[in-house]
Amino acid sequence: MQTFFISDLHLDINHPESIDKFIHFLNRIEDDTDALYILGDLFEAWIGDDEIDAGYQPVLAALASLTHRHIPVYFMHGNRDFLLGKSFAEQTGAQYLEDPCVIKLYSQDTLLTHGDLLCTDDSDYQSFRTMVRDKQWQQDFLAKPASERHALAKQARLVSKTLNRNKPSEIMDANTQAVHAILKQYGTLLLIHGHTHRPGRHQLGTKERIVLGAWHDSAIILRATHENLSLVEI
Repeated sequence: MQTFFISDLHLDINHPESIDKFIHFLNRIEDDTDALYILGDLFEAWIGDDEIDAGYQPVLAALASLTHRHIPVYFMHGNRDFLLGKSFAEQTGAQYLEDPCVIKLYSQDTLLTHGDLLCTDDSDYQSFRTMVRDKQWQQDFLAKPASERHALAKQARLVSKTLNRNKPSEIMDANTQAVHAILKQYGTLLLIHGHTHRPGRHQLGTKERIVLGAWHDSAIILRATHENLSLVEI
């Protein structure tokens, strides 16, 4: 029995090799797998379920194949795909998770989050996050023509890249106080997240923070069993 945690795949039809890698991973998941958790940023950008490019259909089909095998897929919105909605869930069978949330991982209470809410030193980003997570803002955005949404998403990515180049790297990492605070708030000893693209395991006294990796060159994922937790490269 095993459970997988992944995040930050940033799948993009302009980079089909990343899509092929993900589908290959899904097809190799064994039948005794208890669940797959996707902790955000599955896609590089998502402007709404009404505009699903044909290039992403193999991804949706592969996820649906997994759930049809009775392997649950749980999904948490990231900062790139926060507009994934009801149609995506219906086509794949994925179940949405609140961010953050606590699950029972082989008898251990475990806190899951995409991770961007922990980057509290990046005030510009936190303002952006508050804006795009607002339901009214999302409704207004989805009401725009698809061409305008594509243009706005492209512009937002360019602005983000420009701003990030001028920021100290530590600002874009999880804030230590924020990590301790959220673990205390939810009363768990284990936190799993992505977003920062800095995979690793961090001991915090009796508690632990596990960070998942991005899928740019290699994929660092978490494999959990009843016996242990291990970050593995695929």
